[in-house]
Amino acid sequence: MRELDRDKTNQLLNTIMEYELAGVVRYTHYSLMVTGPHRLPIVQFFQQQATESLLHAQQVGEILTGLEGHPSLNIAPMEETNEHSLHNILVESLNHEKKALDLYKDLLEVVENASIYIEEFARGMIGQEEVHNIELKKMLRDYV
Repeated sequence: MRELDRDKTNQLLNTIMEYELAGVVRYTHYSLMVTGPHRLPIVQFFQQQATESLLHAQQVGEILTGLEGHPSLNIAPMEETNEHSLHNILVESLNHEKKALDLYKDLLEVVENASIYIEEFARGMIGQEEVHNIELKKMLRDYV
């Protein structure tokens, strides 16, 4: 195994943590903006996404501090079109999830063959983000 590049890993973990915290804000916002006849299950979906984003941020923060890193107090910039139709919210969500998937793939590249624990964590997160992407694509099918 090669040696873990702590600086690069911690920098990327901070980026991921900021991105996950932005997801908390994003999905909470979306849960408040949903209207229409299918509002209740969609609100619940976005609330669950916000809760999951917070959990992910906490997990990443634990790894970061375990590597003697310092968690950022920032959140990542958030795209918002100010168009709150369900279609637009789902498209913005899919864009967010695609970026999260890319960040976890970047983490895997940085830690592969250097930390089995973080490598397995990254693989698990990639799997979860892939599921989110699939679910959002399925939710968007009726809009194509």
